[in-house]
Amino acid sequence: MWKIFTLISESYRFAWNVLINNRLRTALSLLGIAIGIFAIISVYSIVDSLEKNIRESVESIGSDVVFVNKWAWGGGADPDGYPWWKYFQRPEVSLEDYKKIVNRGVPTAKYISFAAGVNGTLKYGNSSVENAKIEGVTFESGLIFQRDLNFKYGRFFSEKETKLAKSVCVIGADISLGLFGEKDPLGRSIKTLGREFTVIGVMNKEGSNLLGQSDDSKMWIPASLLVTIMGDKISETSLQFKAKDNIPMKMFKDDIRVNMRVIRRLSPRAEDNFSMNESSVISGGLDTMFSAIGIAGSIIGGFSILVGGFGIANIMFVSVRERTGQIGIQKALGAKSSFILLQFLVESILLSLLGGVLGILFVSCLLSIASRFSEFELFLSFANVITGISLSAFIGLLSGLAPASMASKLDPVEAIRFNQ
Repeated sequence: MWKIFTLISESYRFAWNVLINNRLRTALSLLGIAIGIFAIISVYSIVDSLEKNIRESVESIGSDVVFVNKWAWGGGADPDGYPWWKYFQRPEVSLEDYKKIVNRGVPTAKYISFAAGVNGTLKYGNSSVENAKIEGVTFESGLIFQRDLNFKYGRFFSEKETKLAKSVCVIGADISLGLFGEKDPLGRSIKTLGREFTVIGVMNKEGSNLLGQSDDSKMWIPASLLVTIMGDKISETSLQFKAKDNIPMKMFKDDIRVNMRVIRRLSPRAEDNFSMNESSVISGGLDTMFSAIGIAGSIIGGFSILVGGFGIANIMFVSVRERTGQIGIQKALGAKSSFILLQFLVESILLSLLGGVLGILFVSCLLSIASRFSEFELFLSFANVITGISLSAFIGLLSGLAPASMASKLDPVEAIRFNQ
């Protein structure tokens, strides 16, 4: 064991001296590997950062919340071949569905809510906000998505206000700024949909997530009032079911399906005329998407690293040629072929590792600068650092095998004569 350690130590000392004494050649070789590692690790890091931020946006929906809609998320035919035109023939999810399902009850559901949306122009005095999203929701929506209710002023609807269809509203930060400026919006009235709505709550500004969703330009009113005003003109509707604690998702979805079929009076052989959606549907698509991006990034970065590897191999062949006489003297003095082999392998690996570390430092600096100008966090994970270093070492080993093998097989007499 001690002999192996001594052998590696001596090989490292020889390799380091060679690298120091050939600074220009070392620098050029480092640059080739650094660019390769920079390319592949920067792609991995950006993909990881995007994935983390998008998944956080998806997870904000809630892993224990099931949405019942007319359409399946994605809009196209499902994997079982259910055609789009059958989706089109389905009835919209309605407030009546909500009332029936609440009266009937879903044993595994903690909360059940209804939401419907339209677009409209909001007015206050001489100020207006066009094409604002007006969302009618029930009281339970505030309970299901309470972690997303980040109020700056005021509160959400009470159960009584929802049932009595009171003309009250909660508004997002952009709506508040656009209509009221720096004034306190609470208690003021907004005109829209032919009515006046009293502001009882204002959300803090949150910005858009990577799915393009934002509550900053939304206005929430009681769902019963929106349905009364708009009638059948609402097309964006859904029921939301939040599961009780520790309820398996399959059991929860089966319970919802059975009760939805009952309230819609579907026969045992009839197909569902509704879709059940959840965050895992989006997550499954994300897995496929990021896997494809990761493969593409590996291919692009792989070519860059390959070029750097050829560069190191070429430099090592030149080094063997320059040091042929030295190798002959070492062998004549008793150096074994294994020592010569290890000497050049260590030099190649050390050179590649230094290039890899330099490339990782480049990535870290790039992500740090980019994060200052980006709306989401860009980071270099420990796993990617290890990947970069491991890849550098492997490329160094691979690039140095042929030159090191050639050096170890040199005949000492011929080698000594080579430079004479």
